Order: sequence, then C-alpha cells, then structure tokens
Amino acid sequence: MIQRFEVELLEEAFKFLEKVDLKPRRKIFQNMNRSQYYTDPKLFKKLEGEIWEFRTLFSGIKYRLLAFWDKTDNTNTLVFATHGIIKKTSKINRREIEKAERIRVEYFKNK
Repeated sequence: MIQRFEVELLEEAFKFLEKVDLKPRRKIFQNMNRSQYYTDPKLFKKLEGEIWEFRTLFSGIKYRLLAFWDKTDNTNTLVFATHGIIKKTSKINRREIEKAERIRVEYFKNK
C-alpha cells in the first residue's frame, strides 16, 4: 500500500480538533489516515480551485477540515488542513472556502 500524501494540521485545524469530543476526533483522524492511501470522495474531495475537504460523518454530525496540497517537494507531497467546521447545510459557506484560500496563499508566500 502506497501513501499518496502526508497530512499536516495548521494551528486552526489543530485547535478545532482539540474542541471535538474524543470519539468523533478518533473517527476524523481515522478518515484522514485512510484518505492518505485510498481515493474515496466520501473521505476527501475537491471543493473548488485548490481547496479540498476531509469529510467525516459521526452520529449525524458532518465534520469538515478544509485543506490544500503542497506538491513543491519532489519527495514528499503534503496536504495541509487549514481549519475545521461542523457543517449544517448541504453547501460549504463561501467564506470558509475563501478563508482556506487566504491561508493557502499566505503559506506559499512565506514558504
């Protein structure tokens, strides 16, 4: 089994996960780990532009971690989780996607 990428949590994503109860947090990490090895849009899918989302459904609650790819290193492909949300509607709020995009731009500017 080949690992397609590594996941790094940025500060806001880490703080979001600290606030999530233990059982759903375990499921979120389990799904992130699975998505590193398997292509499954139920776990990790592209939203728009360069922004993707890790998806977890636990006890009827939809947890989302927005993310972006960094493929600039030839040996390591990284996916950075920018921040998390609990999704209440079928669509992701536009502001959340824009926030993830701002974080992505800032990351590459400072890299």
